[in-house]
Amino acid sequence: MQIDRLAEEIVARMTIEIEASGRHVHLSRGDLETLFGRGYQLNRVKDLSQPGQFACAERVTLAGPKGELKNVVILGPERGESQVEVSLTDAVALGVTPPVRISGSIEGTPGIAIRHGDREIRPTKGLIVAKRHIHITPEDARRLGVADKQDVRLRTFTGRPLIFEEVEVRVSEKFSTVVHIDYDEANACGFKKGDRGMILPEG
Repeated sequence: MQIDRLAEEIVARMTIEIEASGRHVHLSRGDLETLFGRGYQLNRVKDLSQPGQFACAERVTLAGPKGELKNVVILGPERGESQVEVSLTDAVALGVTPPVRISGSIEGTPGIAIRHGDREIRPTKGLIVAKRHIHITPEDARRLGVADKQDVRLRTFTGRPLIFEEVEVRVSEKFSTVVHIDYDEANACGFKKGDRGMILPEG
């Protein structure tokens, strides 16, 4: 029915798709070659929601003072500096205390050992718990009245609805519009694929 289609369009314009992001690793060219060999190229297996980003076939092990996490996916493309993103639950298992940071903000963060077979690197920084955030296009940012690096409140339409505070907005023409939370947050709100959220007014 026309009314149903109109309702769906209104919901789509007022809400943003949510995605849950698991633990993963971004590698620099130098660290990639140390782990996999000189000239090695990552093998793309799945494109992600953000243009140009992809999951790779390659897996590594994270080794902390108290434990290991095996089979951790590498995301491409390569970065200027290596970065590891885990949840707070992962951090407890590893025995580490990474700060909550937006991706790419790694100054003053701890490192973590990364292994592949008998090869290992020990970056001195780069381990973070990713701050929940919204990738958003400039057009959608204008429509929803938000600005780059602004913190907003997000109401989830999920199995166990929550209001997330301090969700950072990141605006770029290179993005597609989507909310990113980690698995701890996804479990807390009863998330399932296809769920959406809405930015709440200030105050």
